[in-house]
Amino acid sequence: MARLFRRRRALLRPAGFDELGLRRALSDRMLPFLVAAMAFLAALALAGAVGAASLARHWREGAGASLTVQVPRGDAPASGQSGTRLAAVLALLRDTKGIREARALTDDELAELLRPWLGSGVERLSLPLPAVVQVRLADATAELGGLTPRLEAAAPGTLVENHGVWVGRLTALARSLQACAGMALIVVAAVAAAVIAVATRAGLAARREAIEIVHGLGATDSYIAARFAFRATRLAAAGGLVGAIAALPVLLELATLTAPFAGLQPDEGGQGGLGVLPPVLWLALPGLPLAAAAIGFLAAQGTVRRWLRRLP
Repeated sequence: MARLFRRRRALLRPAGFDELGLRRALSDRMLPFLVAAMAFLAALALAGAVGAASLARHWREGAGASLTVQVPRGDAPASGQSGTRLAAVLALLRDTKGIREARALTDDELAELLRPWLGSGVERLSLPLPAVVQVRLADATAELGGLTPRLEAAAPGTLVENHGVWVGRLTALARSLQACAGMALIVVAAVAAAVIAVATRAGLAARREAIEIVHGLGATDSYIAARFAFRATRLAAAGGLVGAIAALPVLLELATLTAPFAGLQPDEGGQGGLGVLPPVLWLALPGLPLAAAAIGFLAAQGTVRRWLRRLP
């Protein structure tokens, strides 16, 4: 019977004939628009996850690979050796394995650091300020065991500020943002599948009589489900493409704004803002229409097959 139906369909159906009326059953306006909105949100969630990972990596490589050393009375003579306390600390730091650079901040740099808290009159302060040494490590994981006692011996009262606590907190924040972005992607995919399923169910209800007639003539469940799935896949892919294109200018603007926080420049690579967008997003954006098409196909197939099993 199914073979007879396929033969009749091949002989009698004109090219492009829509025997199930799917163009009326699944609108080519509302469904692509809703899928485009879901794809737009998915692109923003992906950008959030990639941006959080990039910032976390930059923080680990930046703040995690640096130390701040404060030397009170840096101009005072060092005990037991020639030179000042600051010079003794700098010599010790530069001779320590794992330290790439040790540089004392100038008075102007210290004033610039204190200006947000003390205002423009910071240069007129009569309080003695400690000398501050900025230390860059060769590697964020470099072990500097025993550095604090050696600094204390060279210049008593020297303080070493490790940024590991702040880096750990910022890394935890970045991971939380990535988890939220992943959950948002899951929710967006679930909502898109639900929207396609509802639209497919509405189309089935609208074309119930035609489907029952075709089904009674020998059309298989696979054939009817494939017809609906093909229509839903095309509409979902079109919506995903529109959503990805609409998200691109927004992502470029966000990437340009956040580039300085990740140690990049908007014109890096000579491509203007295009060079700032991470390569993973250039790969992910074309994948949004494919993902939308896959969701549309699976949601429509499952919905139609469940509906057909309830037919008498």
